Amino acid sequence: MRRLLVANRGEIALRVFRTCRELGVETVAVVAPDDRDSLHARAADETVEIASYLHSEEHIRAAKQAGADAIHPGYGFLAESADFAEAVEAAGLAWIGPPPDALRRGGDKLQAKRIAAEAGVPTVPEATEPPLIVKAAAGGGGRGMRIVRSPDELAAALEAARREARSGFGDDRVYLERYLERPRHVEIQLLADAHGTVLALGERECSVQRRHQKVLEESPSTALDAELRARMSDAAVRFATAVGYVGAGTAEFVLEGRDFYFLELNGRIQVEHPVTEAVTGVDLVQWQLRIAGGERLDIRPELLGAAVEVRLYAEDPRSFLPQAGRIERLRLPSSIRVESAVAEGDEIGTSYDPMIAKLIASGATRDEALDRLAAALAETEVAGLTTNLPFLRWLVAHPALRAGETTTAFLTEYPPLSAPPRDLPADVWRDGFRLNLPAARLMPPPDVDALAAEHRHAAEGTSIVTAPMPGTVIKVHVHEGSTVAAGEALIVLEAMKMETPLASPYDATVRAVHVQEGDRVAGGAVLVELDD
Repeated sequence: MRRLLVANRGEIALRVFRTCRELGVETVAVVAPDDRDSLHARAADETVEIASYLHSEEHIRAAKQAGADAIHPGYGFLAESADFAEAVEAAGLAWIGPPPDALRRGGDKLQAKRIAAEAGVPTVPEATEPPLIVKAAAGGGGRGMRIVRSPDELAAALEAARREARSGFGDDRVYLERYLERPRHVEIQLLADAHGTVLALGERECSVQRRHQKVLEESPSTALDAELRARMSDAAVRFATAVGYVGAGTAEFVLEGRDFYFLELNGRIQVEHPVTEAVTGVDLVQWQLRIAGGERLDIRPELLGAAVEVRLYAEDPRSFLPQAGRIERLRLPSSIRVESAVAEGDEIGTSYDPMIAKLIASGATRDEALDRLAAALAETEVAGLTTNLPFLRWLVAHPALRAGETTTAFLTEYPPLSAPPRDLPADVWRDGFRLNLPAARLMPPPDVDALAAEHRHAAEGTSIVTAPMPGTVIKVHVHEGSTVAAGEALIVLEAMKMETPLASPYDATVRAVHVQEGDRVAGGAVLVELDD
């Protein structure tokens, strides 16, 4: 392998480039027209412009143009596309990922559930009545997912999930599962070579999530002992073996007590892979390249110490809505591992994931890792746009998180930036919840589950509804003269390939609608006028 193209962008492209440099492999970046000035484009040995990150033929054209002999797909976009993997191999290029057949069998969530059942791996039961969750069959990362709690929500949830899935993965198939209210989300990291060896490299707990996307990941999990870890690892290895998996992958599970259910196999490197690297000492990206080169797995790593990762995003710290703007100042900590996606002076737009950086701290114990992460977050500075930094500082110091009491309902039970409940055990309060660091400003939680749309009074009895962020109008639910109830959706905006419904703040009549589907709007743009 002499020259490698990364068919991706942002921090994962930079992460792969770093390993390539260590191995003496030259790097090729691809950039879409609206992404020319991105950091990953400036970091590669050569950069080729393509029409879209979702066009497989463009990546192959770019690889041939640049003289690359291998393609690494990163995560997201086409990373789990069996068709893309086949096209890469048909073009005579090395594919840094699982075989196309394994991607088809394990990557299609519906087929994966059937294979898991045949391999004796428990799966989440399918559902036809609420509470249930709609999921994209061809992807993950929170896109194409909707929770349905009543029958009248199902049609809209299916429509929205299909739109997001089509936008994010080019495949709008969805399926329904029973929704588990308070499970833990635990995943097992896998490495498999082409000679029949499949290794489980311990777990990562990813229970703290917003919008079905992970916010904090750690290893080991406070919920697993040796026996449960062994059972979950065995289930992950059995599934990977059943699909003929090769490369780095992750088997995701939900955990209720000591019962676990298989969710999916992510046939790619994960965003949170540095957590496993920190506790095993294994460079997962390097092993992806070595396995693609035909090497045998000759490692038997053990879990040592603890590691925690958080994701620094350009997003509102309470509503988690993505934000856009120029990073005028960026100071990232030097005391821990940082995987950055942007640099000072870069612009974060509305077309892609708004990640700024991943921060990963490790220590001999979980408390030591969390203390180091808290100190690093206190040093971090971002100016020029809104970020979730206050939320991350709040989260890492939260008594419930410190006690290891995390489920997927964490941010519902403890709304972002709210004061912690006083009924938690005294021994988890840890110096008054501040850890001797500047405390995040505490705010009351939002008063509705859906976003209360940004609005202000324009005249007596009239309000205007404005966009809380830049984005594209995906759906207009109302027209002039419509009568709406408080909390009813008016507009759906899409930003960073995630949809956000904007709800009426009160019972009202629609006076005017100023946008139509397909319009791109700036933050603060007037969308709808309402009469009381």
